[in-house]
Amino acid sequence: MANDLRTVVSELHNALSRNQFEAISELLSRGKRALLLQNALIPTPSTPAELIALAREVLELGALASIRQTDAPTFTRYYQQLQPFYDLERDSTNNAGAAAFQNSQRSKITGLYLLLLLSMGDSTSFHTVLEGLVEEASLKGKSVEDDPFIKYPVELERNLMEGSYDKVWRETNSERVPSEEFALFSNVLVGTIRSEIADCSEKAYPSLPISNAKNLLFLESEGAVIEFAQQRGWVLRDGRIYFPVEPESAARSEKDILVASGTIIENAIGYARELETIV
Repeated sequence: MANDLRTVVSELHNALSRNQFEAISELLSRGKRALLLQNALIPTPSTPAELIALAREVLELGALASIRQTDAPTFTRYYQQLQPFYDLERDSTNNAGAAAFQNSQRSKITGLYLLLLLSMGDSTSFHTVLEGLVEEASLKGKSVEDDPFIKYPVELERNLMEGSYDKVWRETNSERVPSEEFALFSNVLVGTIRSEIADCSEKAYPSLPISNAKNLLFLESEGAVIEFAQQRGWVLRDGRIYFPVEPESAARSEKDILVASGTIIENAIGYARELETIV
């Protein structure tokens, strides 16, 4: 049975490297059935170290495959299934136990989960997970930011709390993104931020030049701005975007609009001070 699992793990690695998701799905089913027959889907201290390592690796590869498919619910389930394995890893104090976790991707999977929570706006769960990591690291005389997989979402969250959306955008487009999987969730996070900025812009401005909206929304081209505007139902005319006017906002004076605009830009979009006057 262990030989079968080793074969499944090897084939999973190959299929994942080629993004062969149909093959991955079949291999994961085979692997989980084999683990179920050996009562290894939930490990115990008495579970053989080799079986723990194989079981953990099957679930980790499943988690990474779900991210490649941007399937957040499935990734979350794999993350939860992995926690008993990671609990054993954290509590392992002898060499025999530690051998089962030599190739663990715990920090990568955990960092990805933190990034997912950020993209969902779940600050409470983010800090709950992070507090446990901080406590564990401190007991070892380390910092969570010593680990690049954990440091990345922590820095993004810090920038979000400061309203430094420009820093978030630069980080998600830099070479410091830890892996391909992080880049996928980073794109989701930037999309969430872009929607929030769009919501604020609708309330703050009667209209914006398309050229300035490109910078404001972190889009690559004016063509991308036009596509985004059409998706939100904005009116495009004479090189400007005109936002829908709600009855209650129509009565606001120009002074009110300018004050609201200044507040949003200063507090939420720090980089906008570098732009031209856009109202």
